[in-house]
Amino acid sequence: MSVSHRELEQARRSWDETWRTHLRALAASIRAAVRESAMKREQASRPLRQGAGDLTYAIDEGTERAATRWMQELARVEPFSLFTEDEGWRHAGATAASFAHGGPRVVLDPIDGTRNLMLDLRSAWTEVAWCAGGPAEPRSTDVAASLLSELPDARAGEYRVLEAGPAGPPTLELRSVADDQLLAREDLVSDPHDDQLEHRVLSFFRYEPRWRPRIARIEADFFEGLAACEGIDPRHCFDDQYISNAGQLALLALGQYRFVCDLRAFLAARHGEPAVTSKPYDLAGAVHLARAAGCVVEAPDGSPLDFPLDATTPVSYVGYANEAIARRLRPHLQRALGREA
Repeated sequence: MSVSHRELEQARRSWDETWRTHLRALAASIRAAVRESAMKREQASRPLRQGAGDLTYAIDEGTERAATRWMQELARVEPFSLFTEDEGWRHAGATAASFAHGGPRVVLDPIDGTRNLMLDLRSAWTEVAWCAGGPAEPRSTDVAASLLSELPDARAGEYRVLEAGPAGPPTLELRSVADDQLLAREDLVSDPHDDQLEHRVLSFFRYEPRWRPRIARIEADFFEGLAACEGIDPRHCFDDQYISNAGQLALLALGQYRFVCDLRAFLAARHGEPAVTSKPYDLAGAVHLARAAGCVVEAPDGSPLDFPLDATTPVSYVGYANEAIARRLRPHLQRALGREA
Protein backbone atom coordinates (compact mmCIF):
# COMPACT_ATOMS: atom_id res chain seq x y z
CA MET A 1 0.00 0.00 0.00
CA SER A 2 1.39 3.40 -1.02
CA VAL A 3 1.31 5.98 1.79
CA SER A 4 1.89 9.67 1.21
CA HIS A 5 4.32 11.69 3.31
CA ARG A 6 1.39 13.58 4.83
CA GLU A 7 -0.43 10.36 5.78
CA LEU A 8 2.76 8.93 7.29
CA GLU A 9 3.32 12.07 9.35
CA GLN A 10 -0.29 12.02 10.58
CA ALA A 11 0.04 8.37 11.58
CA ARG A 12 3.34 9.04 13.33
CA ARG A 13 1.89 11.92 15.35
CA SER A 14 -1.25 9.95 16.28
CA TRP A 15 0.90 7.02 17.44
CA ASP A 16 3.59 9.00 19.26
CA GLU A 17 1.32 11.54 20.93
CA THR A 18 -1.66 9.37 21.83
CA TRP A 19 -1.95 5.74 20.89
CA ARG A 20 1.32 4.25 22.07
CA THR A 21 0.41 5.49 25.57
CA HIS A 22 -3.14 4.11 25.32
CA LEU A 23 -1.94 0.71 24.14
CA ARG A 24 0.81 0.41 26.71
CA ALA A 25 -1.83 1.05 29.35
CA LEU A 26 -3.93 -1.71 27.79
CA ALA A 27 -0.95 -4.11 27.85
CA ALA A 28 -0.36 -3.26 31.52
CA SER A 29 -3.98 -4.04 32.42
CA ILE A 30 -3.77 -7.35 30.58
CA ARG A 31 -0.53 -8.20 32.39
CA ALA A 32 -2.26 -7.49 35.72
CA ALA A 33 -5.20 -9.71 34.75
CA VAL A 34 -2.80 -12.52 33.86
CA ARG A 35 -1.02 -12.19 37.20
CA GLU A 36 -4.37 -12.48 38.95
CA SER A 37 -5.19 -15.62 36.95
CA ALA A 38 -1.79 -17.05 37.81
CA MET A 39 -2.82 -17.03 41.47
CA LYS A 40 -5.35 -19.70 40.52
CA ARG A 41 -3.05 -21.75 38.29
CA GLU A 42 -5.04 -24.95 38.69
CA GLN A 43 -8.07 -23.25 37.10
CA ALA A 44 -6.26 -21.26 34.40
CA SER A 45 -6.22 -24.08 31.84
CA ARG A 46 -9.95 -24.79 32.02
CA PRO A 47 -11.60 -24.48 28.55
CA LEU A 48 -14.58 -22.13 28.57
CA ARG A 49 -15.95 -21.67 25.03
CA GLN A 50 -15.13 -21.28 21.37
CA GLY A 51 -14.49 -17.61 20.62
CA ALA A 52 -14.66 -15.85 17.26
CA GLY A 53 -11.23 -17.20 16.39
CA ASP A 54 -9.95 -19.71 18.94
CA LEU A 55 -10.78 -21.67 22.05
CA THR A 56 -11.09 -19.43 25.12
CA TYR A 57 -9.53 -20.69 28.37
CA ALA A 58 -10.10 -19.42 31.90
CA ILE A 59 -6.80 -17.48 31.77
CA ASP A 60 -8.17 -15.55 28.78
CA GLU A 61 -11.35 -14.45 30.54
CA GLY A 62 -9.83 -11.71 32.68
CA THR A 63 -7.86 -10.26 29.77
CA GLU A 64 -11.00 -9.94 27.65
CA ARG A 65 -12.70 -8.09 30.53
CA ALA A 66 -9.66 -5.81 30.83
CA ALA A 67 -9.80 -5.06 27.10
CA THR A 68 -13.52 -4.27 27.30
CA ARG A 69 -13.02 -1.89 30.26
CA TRP A 70 -10.19 -0.14 28.44
CA MET A 71 -12.34 0.17 25.32
CA GLN A 72 -15.29 1.63 27.21
CA GLU A 73 -13.14 4.19 29.02
CA LEU A 74 -11.29 5.30 25.90
CA ALA A 75 -14.51 5.47 23.86
CA ARG A 76 -15.48 8.51 25.95
CA VAL A 77 -12.45 10.32 24.52
CA GLU A 78 -12.31 9.36 20.83
CA PRO A 79 -13.74 6.87 18.34
CA PHE A 80 -11.85 3.77 17.24
CA SER A 81 -12.40 0.13 16.32
CA LEU A 82 -11.04 -2.83 18.28
CA PHE A 83 -10.70 -6.45 17.22
CA THR A 84 -10.25 -9.31 19.69
CA GLU A 85 -10.43 -13.02 18.96
CA ASP A 86 -13.28 -13.48 21.44
CA GLU A 87 -15.52 -10.66 20.14
CA GLY A 88 -14.35 -9.87 16.61
CA TRP A 89 -14.57 -6.21 15.50
CA ARG A 90 -16.27 -3.69 17.80
CA HIS A 91 -16.65 0.04 17.16
CA ALA A 92 -16.27 2.49 20.05
CA GLY A 93 -17.25 6.11 20.44
CA ALA A 94 -20.37 8.22 20.72
CA THR A 95 -21.28 7.93 17.04
CA ALA A 96 -19.25 4.88 16.09
CA ALA A 97 -21.34 2.20 14.40
CA SER A 98 -18.87 1.28 11.65
CA PHE A 99 -15.32 1.96 10.47
CA ALA A 100 -16.58 5.29 9.08
CA HIS A 101 -15.78 7.03 12.39
CA GLY A 102 -12.32 7.86 11.03
CA GLY A 103 -10.44 6.75 14.15
CA PRO A 104 -7.72 4.09 14.32
CA ARG A 105 -8.38 0.38 13.84
CA VAL A 106 -6.68 -1.78 16.48
CA VAL A 107 -6.16 -5.56 16.41
CA LEU A 108 -5.49 -7.10 19.82
CA ASP A 109 -4.48 -10.59 20.82
CA PRO A 110 -4.43 -10.31 24.63
CA ILE A 111 -2.54 -13.57 25.13
CA ASP A 112 -0.70 -15.12 22.21
CA GLY A 113 0.82 -18.26 23.67
CA THR A 114 -2.01 -19.13 26.05
CA ARG A 115 -1.13 -22.82 26.12
CA ASN A 116 2.43 -22.10 27.27
CA LEU A 117 1.45 -19.55 29.87
CA MET A 118 -1.54 -21.25 31.47
CA LEU A 119 0.69 -24.18 32.41
CA ASP A 120 3.52 -21.81 33.46
CA LEU A 121 5.88 -23.30 30.87
CA ARG A 122 6.94 -20.25 28.91
CA SER A 123 6.15 -16.60 28.22
CA ALA A 124 3.19 -15.50 26.15
CA TRP A 125 2.77 -12.09 24.50
CA THR A 126 0.18 -9.35 24.27
CA GLU A 127 0.17 -8.44 20.60
CA VAL A 128 -1.20 -5.23 19.08
CA ALA A 129 -1.43 -4.14 15.45
CA TRP A 130 -2.39 -0.49 14.96
CA CYS A 131 -3.85 0.84 11.71
CA ALA A 132 -4.78 4.43 10.94
CA GLY A 133 -8.41 5.22 10.20
CA GLY A 134 -10.05 3.74 7.14
CA PRO A 135 -13.47 2.94 5.71
CA ALA A 136 -13.39 -0.85 6.07
CA GLU A 137 -11.82 -3.83 7.80
CA PRO A 138 -8.05 -3.43 7.42
CA ARG A 139 -5.54 -5.83 5.92
CA SER A 140 -2.09 -6.74 7.18
CA THR A 141 -0.56 -4.24 4.75
CA ASP A 142 -2.48 -1.46 6.55
CA VAL A 143 -0.65 -2.02 9.85
CA ALA A 144 1.36 1.11 10.65
CA ALA A 145 2.57 0.36 14.19
CA SER A 146 2.88 -2.63 16.50
CA LEU A 147 3.47 -3.52 20.12
CA LEU A 148 4.53 -6.86 21.59
CA SER A 149 4.52 -6.94 25.39
CA GLU A 150 5.79 -10.10 27.06
CA LEU A 151 3.69 -11.98 29.60
CA PRO A 152 6.40 -13.84 31.50
CA ASP A 153 6.08 -17.05 33.49
CA ALA A 154 5.78 -16.94 37.27
CA ARG A 155 9.55 -17.24 37.87
CA ALA A 156 10.61 -14.25 35.78
CA GLY A 157 11.83 -10.98 37.24
CA GLU A 158 11.94 -9.13 33.90
CA TYR A 159 9.84 -8.84 30.77
CA ARG A 160 10.39 -7.41 27.28
CA VAL A 161 8.47 -4.85 25.24
CA LEU A 162 9.05 -4.63 21.48
CA GLU A 163 7.59 -1.63 19.68
CA ALA A 164 7.58 -0.42 16.07
CA GLY A 165 6.00 2.91 15.17
CA PRO A 166 5.12 4.36 11.77
CA ALA A 167 8.61 5.87 11.48
CA GLY A 168 12.04 5.20 12.92
CA PRO A 169 13.60 1.94 14.09
CA PRO A 170 11.74 -0.47 16.38
CA THR A 171 12.82 -0.62 20.01
CA LEU A 172 13.40 -3.26 22.66
CA GLU A 173 12.79 -2.48 26.32
CA LEU A 174 13.65 -4.63 29.32
CA ARG A 175 11.43 -3.86 32.32
CA SER A 176 11.10 -5.09 35.90
CA VAL A 177 8.12 -7.31 36.68
CA ALA A 178 7.96 -6.08 40.30
CA ASP A 179 7.67 -2.32 39.70
CA ASP A 180 7.71 -1.90 35.89
CA GLN A 181 10.97 0.04 36.09
CA LEU A 182 12.77 0.48 32.76
CA LEU A 183 16.02 -1.50 32.98
CA ALA A 184 17.35 -1.10 29.45
CA ARG A 185 16.27 0.26 26.06
CA GLU A 186 17.83 -0.09 22.61
CA ASP A 187 16.99 0.02 18.93
CA LEU A 188 16.06 -3.34 17.49
CA VAL A 189 17.63 -3.76 14.05
CA SER A 190 18.94 -7.03 12.64
CA ASP A 191 22.42 -7.29 11.11
CA PRO A 192 21.72 -7.47 7.35
CA HIS A 193 25.02 -9.27 6.67
CA ASP A 194 24.82 -12.01 9.31
CA ASP A 195 23.89 -15.21 7.48
CA GLN A 196 25.15 -17.63 10.15
CA LEU A 197 22.97 -20.76 10.26
CA GLU A 198 24.91 -23.38 12.21
CA HIS A 199 24.43 -23.34 15.98
CA ARG A 200 21.26 -21.33 15.48
CA VAL A 201 17.50 -22.09 15.60
CA LEU A 202 15.79 -22.98 12.32
CA SER A 203 12.29 -24.14 13.18
CA PHE A 204 9.45 -25.78 11.28
CA PHE A 205 6.41 -25.38 13.51
CA ARG A 206 4.53 -28.68 14.00
CA TYR A 207 1.51 -28.07 16.21
CA GLU A 208 -1.08 -30.65 15.23
CA PRO A 209 -0.10 -34.35 15.54
CA ARG A 210 -1.81 -35.46 12.32
CA TRP A 211 0.25 -32.99 10.23
CA ARG A 212 3.61 -33.64 11.89
CA PRO A 213 4.78 -36.51 9.64
CA ARG A 214 4.15 -34.49 6.47
CA ILE A 215 5.85 -31.37 7.82
CA ALA A 216 8.74 -33.48 9.09
CA ARG A 217 9.32 -34.88 5.60
CA ILE A 218 9.52 -31.36 4.17
CA GLU A 219 11.84 -30.36 6.99
CA ALA A 220 14.14 -33.34 6.35
CA ASP A 221 14.25 -32.55 2.62
CA PHE A 222 15.01 -28.90 3.39
CA PHE A 223 17.95 -29.79 5.62
CA GLU A 224 19.26 -32.33 3.12
CA GLY A 225 19.46 -29.45 0.64
CA LEU A 226 21.33 -27.30 3.15
CA ALA A 227 23.80 -30.10 3.78
CA ALA A 228 24.38 -30.81 0.10
CA CYS A 229 24.48 -27.25 -1.24
CA GLU A 230 25.40 -25.01 1.69
CA GLY A 231 27.79 -27.27 3.59
CA ILE A 232 25.58 -27.05 6.69
CA ASP A 233 25.64 -29.87 9.24
CA PRO A 234 21.96 -30.32 10.23
CA ARG A 235 23.05 -31.64 13.62
CA HIS A 236 24.14 -28.08 14.37
CA CYS A 237 20.78 -26.53 13.48
CA PHE A 238 18.45 -26.38 16.47
CA ASP A 239 14.68 -26.78 16.70
CA ASP A 240 12.25 -24.93 18.97
CA GLN A 241 8.49 -25.55 19.19
CA TYR A 242 7.15 -22.30 20.64
CA ILE A 243 3.32 -22.31 20.63
CA SER A 244 3.07 -18.56 19.95
CA ASN A 245 3.34 -16.80 16.61
CA ALA A 246 4.10 -13.53 18.38
CA GLY A 247 6.83 -15.32 20.34
CA GLN A 248 8.27 -16.92 17.21
CA LEU A 249 8.47 -13.61 15.36
CA ALA A 250 9.74 -11.74 18.42
CA LEU A 251 12.63 -14.21 18.64
CA LEU A 252 13.23 -13.79 14.90
CA ALA A 253 13.45 -10.01 15.36
CA LEU A 254 15.72 -10.48 18.39
CA GLY A 255 18.08 -12.69 16.35
CA GLN A 256 17.51 -15.78 18.47
CA TYR A 257 15.72 -17.48 15.57
CA ARG A 258 17.29 -17.54 12.12
CA PHE A 259 14.29 -19.08 10.36
CA VAL A 260 10.75 -20.08 11.28
CA CYS A 261 8.24 -21.77 9.00
CA ASP A 262 4.54 -22.34 9.66
CA LEU A 263 3.14 -24.43 6.79
CA ARG A 264 -0.17 -25.52 8.28
CA ALA A 265 -2.57 -23.36 6.26
CA PHE A 266 -0.46 -23.76 3.11
CA LEU A 267 -0.54 -27.56 3.27
CA ALA A 268 -4.20 -27.69 4.30
CA ALA A 269 -5.13 -25.68 1.21
CA ARG A 270 -2.87 -27.76 -1.03
CA HIS A 271 -4.35 -31.08 0.13
CA GLY A 272 -7.90 -29.95 0.82
CA GLU A 273 -7.77 -31.15 4.42
CA PRO A 274 -8.66 -29.37 7.68
CA ALA A 275 -5.97 -28.10 10.02
CA VAL A 276 -5.59 -25.90 13.08
CA THR A 277 -3.80 -22.87 11.64
CA SER A 278 -2.50 -19.44 12.52
CA LYS A 279 -5.04 -16.63 12.25
CA PRO A 280 -4.56 -12.96 11.33
CA TYR A 281 -4.76 -11.68 14.90
CA ASP A 282 -1.95 -14.12 15.85
CA LEU A 283 0.34 -12.51 13.30
CA ALA A 284 -0.53 -8.96 12.31
CA GLY A 285 1.43 -7.04 14.93
CA ALA A 286 4.32 -9.48 15.07
CA VAL A 287 4.79 -9.52 11.28
CA HIS A 288 4.94 -5.73 11.23
CA LEU A 289 7.43 -5.66 14.11
CA ALA A 290 9.70 -8.31 12.58
CA ARG A 291 9.75 -6.57 9.21
CA ALA A 292 10.53 -3.24 10.85
CA ALA A 293 13.53 -4.90 12.51
CA GLY A 294 14.85 -6.04 9.11
CA CYS A 295 13.43 -9.56 8.95
CA VAL A 296 11.81 -11.02 5.84
CA VAL A 297 8.32 -12.44 6.41
CA GLU A 298 6.49 -13.85 3.39
CA ALA A 299 4.17 -16.60 2.21
CA PRO A 300 5.67 -20.12 1.95
CA ASP A 301 5.77 -19.91 -1.85
CA GLY A 302 7.82 -16.71 -1.64
CA SER A 303 4.96 -14.38 -2.56
CA PRO A 304 4.09 -11.27 -0.50
CA LEU A 305 2.19 -12.00 2.69
CA ASP A 306 -1.11 -10.11 2.82
CA PHE A 307 -4.30 -11.10 4.63
CA PRO A 308 -7.50 -9.55 6.02
CA LEU A 309 -7.49 -8.76 9.72
CA ASP A 310 -10.36 -11.01 10.73
CA ALA A 311 -11.00 -14.00 12.99
CA THR A 312 -11.05 -16.85 10.50
CA THR A 313 -8.63 -16.52 7.58
CA PRO A 314 -5.99 -19.28 7.78
CA VAL A 315 -2.46 -17.92 7.38
CA SER A 316 0.89 -19.59 6.74
CA TYR A 317 4.19 -17.73 6.75
CA VAL A 318 7.94 -18.08 6.56
CA GLY A 319 10.25 -15.78 8.50
CA TYR A 320 13.93 -15.19 7.77
CA ALA A 321 16.12 -13.18 10.14
CA ASN A 322 17.31 -10.94 7.29
CA GLU A 323 17.48 -10.74 3.50
CA ALA A 324 20.87 -12.50 3.35
CA ILE A 325 19.42 -15.56 5.08
CA ALA A 326 16.30 -15.41 2.91
CA ARG A 327 18.48 -15.59 -0.21
CA ARG A 328 20.29 -18.65 1.16
CA LEU A 329 17.29 -20.57 2.45
CA ARG A 330 14.40 -19.68 0.13
CA PRO A 331 15.52 -21.93 -2.79
CA HIS A 332 15.85 -24.95 -0.49
CA LEU A 333 12.38 -24.41 0.97
CA GLN A 334 10.86 -24.01 -2.51
CA ARG A 335 12.57 -27.22 -3.67
CA ALA A 336 11.29 -29.15 -0.63
CA LEU A 337 7.75 -27.83 -1.09
CA GLY A 338 7.84 -28.71 -4.78
CA ARG A 339 8.89 -32.27 -4.02
CA GLU A 340 6.12 -32.63 -1.43
CA ALA A 341 3.46 -31.67 -3.99
